[in-house]
Parts: sequence; C-alpha cells; structure tokens
Amino acid sequence: MSTCTTNSMTNHHAHGLIDQISETLHVWHERYRTRRELAQWTTRDLQDVGLSWADVAYEADKPFWRA
Repeated sequence: MSTCTTNSMTNHHAHGLIDQISETLHVWHERYRTRRELAQWTTRDLQDVGLSWADVAYEADKPFWRA
C-alpha cells in the first residue's frame, strides 16, 4: 500500500529556480545601472579612482549580461 501526499508530489525545485532567475535579473539590472552611472562621471571622479575614459568606454559598452 502506498500513501501519496500533496507535499510529496510538489516540485521542490521550482522555488529555487525562481530565486535563481530573480537573482540573475537583479545582477543584470545592477550592471546596467552602474555602467550607465560610470559613464556620467567627471574627469576628476575618474582620476580619483585611477580610471581613464578608455576604461569607462570599455566597461560601458559591455552588454548587461557580461561580467
């Protein structure tokens, strides 16, 4: 005799998958936002952190899904 409960029939991986997708979307949004912000920095700001306009152009031109 077998007992089947609703809990044993539930897909326990779905919640983890949704969390993973949510985290990925969050990371992509942060990359997009910070790259756009970096492109707005002044020459003085860049000098303070040791970056050049070439560094900014390289980073800002990356698509959001690339680290």
